[in-house]
Amino acid sequence: MRQRYDDAIEFWRFLWQRFLDDRAPNSAAALTYTTLFAVVPMMTVTFAMLSAIPTFGGVGEQIQSFILRNFLPASGETVREYLMGFTTQARQLTWLGVLFLAITAFTMLVTVEKAFNTIWRVRQPRRGVSSFLLYWAILSLGPLLLGTGFVVSTYITSLSLISGPDAIIGVKTLLRYMPLLSSVAAFTLIYATVPNTRVPVKHALIGGALAALLFEVAKMLFGLYVRLFPGYQLIYGAFATVPLFLLWVYLSWLIVLFGAELVCNLSSSRIWRRRGVPRLLVLLGVLRVFHDRQLLGESVALRDVHRQGWRLPEDEWDEVLDFLEREQLICRATGGGWVLCRDLAHYSLHRLISRNPWPIPRPEQLPASLDEAWYPPFRKALEQFQQHQQALFGASLAVWLQSHDQVPVVKGPDSVE
Repeated sequence: MRQRYDDAIEFWRFLWQRFLDDRAPNSAAALTYTTLFAVVPMMTVTFAMLSAIPTFGGVGEQIQSFILRNFLPASGETVREYLMGFTTQARQLTWLGVLFLAITAFTMLVTVEKAFNTIWRVRQPRRGVSSFLLYWAILSLGPLLLGTGFVVSTYITSLSLISGPDAIIGVKTLLRYMPLLSSVAAFTLIYATVPNTRVPVKHALIGGALAALLFEVAKMLFGLYVRLFPGYQLIYGAFATVPLFLLWVYLSWLIVLFGAELVCNLSSSRIWRRRGVPRLLVLLGVLRVFHDRQLLGESVALRDVHRQGWRLPEDEWDEVLDFLEREQLICRATGGGWVLCRDLAHYSLHRLISRNPWPIPRPEQLPASLDEAWYPPFRKALEQFQQHQQALFGASLAVWLQSHDQVPVVKGPDSVE
């Protein structure tokens, strides 16, 4: 139990550090700015899609009221009125105007995908047709799914009212938690589809549940803050609604990005516990996989490295790829994956060690064993290297800086006396 507790604390500390390293607060600020321009176009496109189907007549207004009532803090009455007014006016635009609003909504989705790809360390974002199809599916199928769910829930409610409160067991409980369930479904869908990589649905669901819970807590605390600390009204006056709305949107995006960090790192929740394996050993292990796959005439992907026992998280894999690509050791294959583009027989281990950005591990940092044929002689060479370093640089700093006669002289072709 103590080990599990320590692992949990370490994982959440690691998650928070990743959240900061990925500059999530800056990404949330950029998304807040984009949301300010895209929230009305998104709602307008939703109305346009629902109004195209007669069955969903009048559902758009109910969905809008439901979203604004449950996804804004209790203090957002003024914001609701403004948004509903803006959306009503935008619905009177021509199709050309709606097209312009759709482009604005697309811009928001592009910004969201960039933020998610940064978290997932995706090197190549979606482009062309695949990107357009994803955004179009979100803008078209999203409102239709919302409309279908709303119609079904309304139908169930009517049945319970007609047949009595006990006609359908759990209807009241289901409707009471409908906003929370809607948040979980929305966040899960975003985490599973937006990143340009494979995301396990189970991990997306866990992240969606956490984001929805944090969202509800933030909504409650934000409303409490507005009621108990009304000093902002003394400063901004009638303009106070705007900074409060921006602050709420910023907090919402922070929650969304933190949930994305959780989803991304759940797949490596056991990988980050791997201790005692310095990055240089990981680099050599990956190169061994590349060498073996080259002999078979096959490319290398992260899953191939995992099958060989090197359970790298995606961010570590990307760092290794960046270094190997800079050294012109690997290049991207035509059909996907990576291949060696240089003969390793003409690339020395000394050059790899001297040019890689990670430090040379000390003998005490090395694991006791690795399932690699090259590891025993490599470990022995590192131990000898450490001994030579100790012999060459073991003299005190006082000797090196003052008494040059006592400094050991290195004899060799590259020595300097």
